[in-house]
Amino acid sequence: MMHRYCFEPLDKSLRDILRFRDASNLDRPFGGKTIVRGGDFGKILLVIPKGTRQDIVNASLNSSYLWPHCQLLKLTKNIRLQGNEIGTHLDELRVFLDWILAIGDGMVGTSVDGYEKVQIPDDLLIKQSVDPISAIVESTYPDFNNRCSNIGYLQQRAILAPTLDTVESINECMISLNESSEKSYLSSDTICNSDHTCSALEHVHTPEFLNTIKCSGVPNHPLTLKVGIPVMLLRNIDQSAGLCNGTRLIITKLGNQVIEAKVLSGQMAGQKVFILKMTLTISDARIPFKFQRRQFSIVVSFAMTINKSQVQSLSRVRLFLKKLVFTHIQLYAALSRVTTRK
Repeated sequence: MMHRYCFEPLDKSLRDILRFRDASNLDRPFGGKTIVRGGDFGKILLVIPKGTRQDIVNASLNSSYLWPHCQLLKLTKNIRLQGNEIGTHLDELRVFLDWILAIGDGMVGTSVDGYEKVQIPDDLLIKQSVDPISAIVESTYPDFNNRCSNIGYLQQRAILAPTLDTVESINECMISLNESSEKSYLSSDTICNSDHTCSALEHVHTPEFLNTIKCSGVPNHPLTLKVGIPVMLLRNIDQSAGLCNGTRLIITKLGNQVIEAKVLSGQMAGQKVFILKMTLTISDARIPFKFQRRQFSIVVSFAMTINKSQVQSLSRVRLFLKKLVFTHIQLYAALSRVTTRK
């Protein structure tokens, strides 16, 4: 889903450039220029902290003043069906993709006590388990200790879950399976004294308190890493080198001030890179002040949230649904990470 903030800054800059050539362009969307944007309307909506349903709807593209000026063009060819699959395999793939799309459209499932219940086919379920986390880890990463250094092994598989606390539990389990020596990095957290909302009350928040704060898209205060574990970048570092928000890497060396890693995804896969600590300013609607955290802007990515997985394309995915998904679209986003049913 594309949101309003994707268009308005571009609209203003183009209008300023083109109005000098044709004064009538001043009042036209995008200065009279034809703009083509691509996106999936099946993606998860923008997260509005403590936002109501109305707030979320108002943040979507079709609530923008530009929407009446847009013409919606739909893609008609399913690229996933254009491979070499033939016969029954192609039919099975088509049925699977239709099922995923139906889930995204809310056409699958029944309402029970205010909850939408979606039936998952039995052959896709892991039924035999004493410890659910151990079962899903063993299913996703078989023979882990012997293959954990294989880039291809880690590149195309991940465990997805709806919430951060579930993801952290799985990642901690995976880190414990890695037999390499671990190294812990602690962040440096300080209040933003330049913030206009800063008051005497906020000065009582000690570094120890700031260390306990966890926010989505921000590395935790303690970061425990080992050589051979996959991580994901949480910020754009160097786009020309493929180091963008969502890029996955595998740790190859742990220094005191720098981390060496190899890129797992994209055109730069296999390239060796170095990661330094970054100073991040955290502004969260749930926190009445801003603070800065200096830490490596990465997170362990054996498991990741469904929302964070939207930029990934994987061949082996497991869903750990200890907690309910929030919407049909979130389940659709998780299921559509893979290219085949198997």
